[in-house]
Amino acid sequence: MRLAGKSALVTGGASGFGTGIARLFAEQGAKVTIMDLNGPGAEEVAKSIGPNATAFQGDVTSHADTEAAVARAAAHGGRLDIVVNNAGWTHRNKPLLDVTEEEFDRVYAINVKSLFHMARAAVPRMRQQGGGVMINIGSTAGIRPRPGLTWYNGTKGAVNLLSRSMAVELAPDKIRVNCVAPVMGVTGMLESFMGMPDTPENRAKFLATIPLGRLSTPEDIAGACLYLASDEANFVTGVVLEVDGGRTV
Repeated sequence: MRLAGKSALVTGGASGFGTGIARLFAEQGAKVTIMDLNGPGAEEVAKSIGPNATAFQGDVTSHADTEAAVARAAAHGGRLDIVVNNAGWTHRNKPLLDVTEEEFDRVYAINVKSLFHMARAAVPRMRQQGGGVMINIGSTAGIRPRPGLTWYNGTKGAVNLLSRSMAVELAPDKIRVNCVAPVMGVTGMLESFMGMPDTPENRAKFLATIPLGRLSTPEDIAGACLYLASDEANFVTGVVLEVDGGRTV
């Protein structure tokens, strides 16, 4: 198993990409802590995975909650080897001037400021341990943006770049930082990204922009994260790995 003896914290693990990541990590031997604002959902996922998983209800925009989640993960796994910053949110696809200040603040708090909180909570512990891995879930939106998602695109551009900058700064501490950039996926936020109902006709418009002709799945993203978290990638840091079916080519 590729993560045997490892301890991982996955944010936003109650659904979508996060569930896929948590499930695969546990299958590969990791002790996984699932942090999500949806506590019952996180508990349900953890129970479905089994004893290798535990749930923690918390808000990634809260420094106190993030500190507590890191402590829970370290207690559950005996240490903290891997953090996957997966929790994310988007405003609905609409003209940039129609996005409210409240929506703007929320999307930046969840997608960007959460990395600030997690770094402050997890990096000191990883330094004491002699290293670790952090994987941030960015997006092709930060590389090849779609109209109607301008402020969301900005958050993911920040995640993509922050991952590279963190990698350079934390390399002396043997902390690897990488980013996975998915194309639009089969998750609960799909209709918000599309800005229209998820009908076969509407979905076809978006599929036409993806050379491999389909949306990303939790399994796609989990597989990329597994590689980056494993020892097979122990000389890989600062990478923005596009899992996008060719969308950004």
